[in-house]
Amino acid sequence: ADGFYEYMMSECVYSTSDYSDMVYLQSYSFNKVVDVQFNSTVGKCVGYTEEGVKYAEDWNKDQARLEQLKAQVDAFCIPNAQISDSAVRDKT
Repeated sequence: ADGFYEYMMSECVYSTSDYSDMVYLQSYSFNKVVDVQFNSTVGKCVGYTEEGVKYAEDWNKDQARLEQLKAQVDAFCIPNAQISDSAVRDKT
């Protein structure tokens, strides 16, 4: 079938048990190609395509948006990682 595929994905990436290296990623993709991604370590959006660079430049002007995205490490990632990790530890 012909058509377009656009989606947004949020990820929390970490490797330490104290979550000190937790990174929040929010990626916007079109037809399986990542156009733009927010990375909490970098603290801003980065464009990977011509269109994504335009989005990143625009979104990076909005300091309130960037602060809200940075806050997702503590508000979203760590609480969910704690729940997930405890479920795994309880099963072993």
